[in-house]
Parts: sequence; structure tokens; C-alpha cells
Amino acid sequence: MSQPLKDILVLDFSTLLPGPMATLMLAEAGAEVIKVERPVTGEDARHTSPKIDGESIGFAVLNHGKKSVAIDLKSEDARAILRPLLEKADVVVEQFRPGVMDRLGFGYEAVRAINPRIIYCSITGYGQTGPKAKSAGHDMNYVGDAGVLSLSRGPVDQPTAPFGLVADVGGGTYPAVVNILLALMARQQTNEGVHLDIAMSEGAFAFAYWAHAQGVIAGQDIGSASARLTGGLARYRLYSASDGRQIAVGAVEEKFWQAFCDVIGQPEALRDDWSDPDACAAEVARRLGSQPSTHWEPLLIAADCCCSVVKTPAEAARDPHFTARGVFDRTLNIAGQEVPALPLPIAPEFRSPAGSAGRAATLGEDNVRFGADLRDRE
Repeated sequence: MSQPLKDILVLDFSTLLPGPMATLMLAEAGAEVIKVERPVTGEDARHTSPKIDGESIGFAVLNHGKKSVAIDLKSEDARAILRPLLEKADVVVEQFRPGVMDRLGFGYEAVRAINPRIIYCSITGYGQTGPKAKSAGHDMNYVGDAGVLSLSRGPVDQPTAPFGLVADVGGGTYPAVVNILLALMARQQTNEGVHLDIAMSEGAFAFAYWAHAQGVIAGQDIGSASARLTGGLARYRLYSASDGRQIAVGAVEEKFWQAFCDVIGQPEALRDDWSDPDACAAEVARRLGSQPSTHWEPLLIAADCCCSVVKTPAEAARDPHFTARGVFDRTLNIAGQEVPALPLPIAPEFRSPAGSAGRAATLGEDNVRFGADLRDRE
């Protein structure tokens, strides 16, 4: 099957995570992505650890398969230099605070004047408008402001940081990709572009839809780790085995819960985790804590009751299931070494053949190709 975005040109002004991951997804579906970076140092992610022979692994994981143009956007002739690319680009992705691209001369209206069909995607923490629009923040701030972090923040004396970058990826990357694709479809009908205003904090709300129903619409108070899906019931919690490994008990449905209770020998009198969840959970914890995870894992697998041993990232990458599905078959080149590429939710039918996904371009590698003459501006 032909890659659906093979004729799409994307100019990527974004840095770090949300925008670069979004443009990586577009690149994997066939788009040509040109990363626009500042001269000399490039974007900050190029300097993050760990590294292979001086090359940042994190940067390569998010930016392989893209081209790189290094240019000082503050220079007087930056707009003239980039104009040929802006004229033929289909998508622009930027991640500056509101107003920054306008001051640089690359805001939506300025680019739209050059290319009316442009799909201009702005990814920010709080959106282009509103009292917090220009406020600084990171993932933890966004999920905190969205009320999501309060649902499972750990004990008061030892708060727990979120396990993943929910707002960055779930509130920034994914909405950006979805709306860019929708905009490309809409443009086929109208021949017009659009300015997409993606706010990471707003995108985080969807990850706790049940909290919206319970806390916003029904007006019920939701304490930390007190709801059905955040540890309020014994049947949906993390427990520790005797070897320190954790077991994820997700036996929400009654049939799974009863099957799990049978495995661990939970007494009938302590199986009702609705009437006395603490007593029930305490007994589950005692029983699971009496044996190592190696004892419980085959029993839980056999019971097929939505309970499993929590894996490390390295263990997950070796899981026979993911291996069988080819999740880590794609590789990228970092400093001459072939390493697994980050699994992304792009169907194999829309990607290039499995195997090497390329490498991250060196800073300014494509300047000459695209006519970005920077000899007097470095």
C-alpha cells in the first residue's frame, strides 16, 4: 500500500517532545519533514543523555528520518530564505509560546499570506488564548491544572509523579496528529488551510473521562486513589510480591475478580471489596506478599483474570508477544549502530517496509539542498 502522506511537506519548528513526536508520526506515514533549528547548537534535545558516541539517543528516537535546516529565525532575511519552503509546505508545526512566531515573522497570518493552503499547527501548554496562554509549564503542571494528577498522586508525605507524559503525548502529540490529518481532509474539499490551536492541558481531560462524569457533572468529591480506577477498590490496584516485584490487579469485572481470588485463596468473607475495600485489599496484599512474582505469574496467566506482573521497559521489549507482532522490528541508526525505533501507533500498511527507519540528520545537514545560506549568521 502506498504511504498516504508521501506528497506532504512538513516544516517542523518544534522542540523536545510533543511536536517532534507528532512530525515523526507524519514522517513514518510518508511525509517529508524538514526540521528547522537554530544554528550552532540546534534544539536542546540534541544535547540530552544518554548518548552513543556523542549523539543523543532521545533526540534520534524522535527525529530520525527528518531533514535538518539550521537558521537564525531572528535574522532579518530568515523569512526570505525560508519563503520557498513556506510556499510549497502543506503543514507547519510550531511549539513556541503564543506570539513568539508572530514576532519572528512566521506567525499564522504571515505564513497564510504566503501560502493560503497552509495547515498551521501550534502546540502549547494552555492554548493561544486565555489567562494562562503565555504561562510557562511542563507535563506535570498541565495534568495538575486539568485535575488529572489529583486522582492518583500518592500519599501526602510521599507524592508520586505521573508514570508517563500524559499531557505532552496524549494532550499534545496525538491531538496534533489527529487534527492535522482532519485538516488535510478538509482542505481537499475547501482548498483552504487552517490554524490548529492544540493545548496540552486541555488534551489531558480525556484521559479521565470518568472523573468528568463523577466530579464535574455529578459533583462528587474524588480523593486521591479513592476512585474505582485509581485504587479505591481492591480489584484494581498494584500489589507487591515477596521479591519486590509488583503485580497489577485489574480484575474489574466480577468473573475476573472471582478467578483472581481463587488463585490467591482469598476467603469468601473478604471478597466483597465494595463494602470494605480496605480489609479486602489488606488480605490481598498479605497473600500476594507471601510468595515471589515467579510463583504468581504462571498462575495468573493460566487464570486469564486481567492480572499480571509489572514489567520493566527492557523486559517489555523482549516480551514474546511484542516480538511476534514485530513491535520492535523497526530500527534506527545512531552513530553507526542499529537500535530499536520507538514503537508508534501507525499501522504497518502506511509505513515504509520494516527495517531501518533511517537516522537523525546532523544539524544543518540539508541547508545547501534547501538554499538556506547561513555563512554570515552562525
